[in-house]
Order: sequence, then C-alpha cells, then structure tokens
Amino acid sequence: MTLPGDKSDAATGTLRGGSRRRRVRTGGGRGRGAPLPLLVPALIGLAFLIVPLIALLVRAPWRSLPELLTSAEVWQALRLSLVCATAATAVSLVIGVPLAWLLARVEFPGRGLVRALVTLPLVLPPVVGGVALLMALGRNGIVGRSLDSWFGITLPFTTAGVVVAEAFVAMPFLVISVEGTLRAADPRFEEAAATLGASRFTAFRRVTLPLIAPGIAAGAVLAWARALGEFGATITFAGNFPGRTQTMPLAVYLALQSDPEAAIALSLVLLAVSVAVLAGLRDRWMTAR
Repeated sequence: MTLPGDKSDAATGTLRGGSRRRRVRTGGGRGRGAPLPLLVPALIGLAFLIVPLIALLVRAPWRSLPELLTSAEVWQALRLSLVCATAATAVSLVIGVPLAWLLARVEFPGRGLVRALVTLPLVLPPVVGGVALLMALGRNGIVGRSLDSWFGITLPFTTAGVVVAEAFVAMPFLVISVEGTLRAADPRFEEAAATLGASRFTAFRRVTLPLIAPGIAAGAVLAWARALGEFGATITFAGNFPGRTQTMPLAVYLALQSDPEAAIALSLVLLAVSVAVLAGLRDRWMTAR
C-alpha cells in the first residue's frame, strides 16, 4: 500500500533522479572527444611547449651533474644569482608595496597612466630596459652623472648594477600582485582602525599588511623568480664579468659556446626553480575557483 506522502516522496525522488541524470548527461558532454579542428592544433601547441623541456631533461648529463654544479665557475654564478635575486626582491618589497598601496588606495590625476608606466617593464624588451637604465644611471646618465660626481657611486658593470637591473624588470610582478590583493581587501577595516584613533600608517602596518600578506608573498616569489632568470637588462647594464656580474642566465649563454653540458646543468637549475614557483602558486592562481 502506498501512502500519499510516499507518492510525493517517490515523485520528488523521480524528479531529483531525472535532474541528476540531466546533470550527468550535461556534464558528460564535456568529457566527449574534442572536434578534430580543435584537437590537432591543441596537441601541436602542447608539444611545442613541452618537447623542448623534455629534450632538456633527456640530454641532461645526469652522471656528471653534481660535478658540474659544484665547479668553481658554476658555483660563482649560482651564488651571485641567488644573492642578487634576493636583494632585488628586497628592494622591490621596500618600494613596490608602498607603490601598490598608492595605486590601489589613493585617487589622484593620471593614476591610470602611472599604472601603465609601472607595468611597462613587463612588455618592454629587457635589452631596451638595460639601455634605458644606462641612459638614466650610467656615468653620463641624467641621474648617474650626479651619483658619480656627488657621491662617487657607479652602478653600471657592478654587482649593485645587477641588483638594479633585476629589480627594474621584477618589481612590476610584485606591484600587480599586491595591488590586486589590496583591491580585493575590504577597506572598512582600515576605516575602523582610523575611527579608533590609529594613524593611516599605523592602520596600514597593523591592519592592512596582515590582510594582504598572502598577496605580498606571492608577488615576492614571482619577483624573485623573474629576477633569477633576468638576462637582457643585466648583460646590457651590468655586463658579463665572472664573479661580479655573471649570473646564471649569463653563464648559460657563455657556457653554451664552450661547455654545452654546463649550460644544460645551469638550465636545469633554472627550470627546477620555475617549476617550484609554479607549484607554490598553484593554489592561488592556477586552481579554478
């Protein structure tokens, strides 16, 4: 015997089951084979991006890799790259986080133009950036002339010049990340701190910074990875002097002409760093929300 409530439950179950089947059928459509005109170029694009990396791994001198990575020349480039990339990231944090806050929180005329200029190094050819740095900070540059004559500071072709070149190309990554995090953060927390008597800087230090810490960390990692792999601006502005300005990308370029195995070994290190950065940022930027 079937009660009216049972009929209602059965009908509801039927409707849910039908709806579930429809969802399954709808979702199942996404798992069907892709059209051939889309599948072929997609596979070609995938191969275009992956095959060179596979070739690098296949041709790597795995047996002699420890010896290559511990040689004096390679170790100099590794150490210099890590030190300069870390210093460039620190410089980017000190001046990039306030710049991101300015772009995100303060209304002023020409803010869109300023934002475009800040992000320009992302699309500017690095060699052009190096030439621009020479024109600005070289011994005869518009700023470098004063630095040399007044303070005796010369940046081109020095280790400090490497840091400057890397910070120039890497800081936009940090600024974009932090600015986006600031725009997503609720400004009412800062306003509440201001109503309690906190100054704007105190509110930024005690309230805003903890809120945007994940964005700062992500931007710092991206900036560090970009600085570690910088080539064009570095070789143009700082040169390629072993032990002083020769970073890993420059050592790869130089070793490729005389010692291809050392070039492959250094390339593997840079590849491992890139993979580690992408893995670290996977949950933040590469996961569908």
